[in-house]
Amino acid sequence: MEYPFSQRIGSLKASAIREILKYTVGSDVVPFAAGNPAPDAFPTKEVAQIVDEALREGAFTDLSSLTPQGYGPLVEEVRKLVPARYTPLRPEDDCLILSGATQGMDLAVKLFCSEGDTILCEDPSFIGSLNSFRSQKLELRGIPLEADGVSIPALEEALRSCPRARMLYLIPNFQNPTGQTMSLEKRQAVYRLAKEHGLMILEDNPYGDLRFAGEEVPAIKSLDTEGLVIYVGSFSKIIAPGLRVGFVAADREIIRRMAVLKADEDQAANLMAQIICARYVSRYDLAGHIQEARAIYRRKCALMLEEMDRTFSPKVTYTRPEGGLFLWCTLPDGADMADFCTRSVRDYQVATVPGTAFTVAEGASSQCFRLNYSTPTDEQIVRGIRTLGRLTHELL
Repeated sequence: MEYPFSQRIGSLKASAIREILKYTVGSDVVPFAAGNPAPDAFPTKEVAQIVDEALREGAFTDLSSLTPQGYGPLVEEVRKLVPARYTPLRPEDDCLILSGATQGMDLAVKLFCSEGDTILCEDPSFIGSLNSFRSQKLELRGIPLEADGVSIPALEEALRSCPRARMLYLIPNFQNPTGQTMSLEKRQAVYRLAKEHGLMILEDNPYGDLRFAGEEVPAIKSLDTEGLVIYVGSFSKIIAPGLRVGFVAADREIIRRMAVLKADEDQAANLMAQIICARYVSRYDLAGHIQEARAIYRRKCALMLEEMDRTFSPKVTYTRPEGGLFLWCTLPDGADMADFCTRSVRDYQVATVPGTAFTVAEGASSQCFRLNYSTPTDEQIVRGIRTLGRLTHELL
């Protein structure tokens, strides 16, 4: 049957990552295409204790503290955690709990954008957010990335030529897919332009806790004097990805209206997951746990880069991230990136993600591919990178 799908769904494309992962389930394929945190970087023992205690108390059936804004104790913990760990907040700011950080992108654009408005995005950018924007019939305009963040001249030109630009979407820390970090100077320039043009900034920071090298850079939200920045964070990368619990910090009026939209979507985030997050944050050494997780990512990233330095063709360039889960490889002009990624998984059982999965303009070309170092084991990293290294010499 030919189903009459809506125009909204027709604007979406299947995630290339999920398409690749179809061929890796239950196989011996090296999962460089994944995007999950390291399995050994989660406090599973502590979470099990929390779940056991909460079940015995019947806490998961008590809805008295659950509202669209979130589970009361977790909202209070996040109100303390965000300014203490991530970014200073204004007296006029508040927080809301999300069913995964991606819901923050969805709620933000629903709140500020109408059909036909323009969202400015780093190019390349996270496919999940791009699809969320496309589903709401918004125009996307990519701002090229430089080594230290978005191109400021390109952003200025976009603001001049896009009268319906309503929001700028950024992943300033260990960006997905490139692994790059935006400099403080770029963050200041971006905020200055947003202030001049009345542009909302959607600051997505799911990887900020995973810095394992370099110096911390203040969040764009820390520069926010006008209430222009909507800051989104996540517990998925530090407690457990399956919890699907995130949070947003923004002006109190924005939070109030987001809570109304969220109530229409799902009433509230999962109570069990929120209780786990609230009790973990309040009872355990979150900072110490994060330091242990950082050590895992530091080692795994260093191992991948060491093997790449030793085995890759010198014609391939790649980023050297200071944190997060990903690094970004660029093949030389004239190389067939799609063939490289196809052959790597089909002939050599090493899954990578083609850069075309992350382009803002659909159908745009790319010479790049993304690698993930958090999910594979050390043995898989060594085996997979040596295999890709041989392929780079063979094709280039």
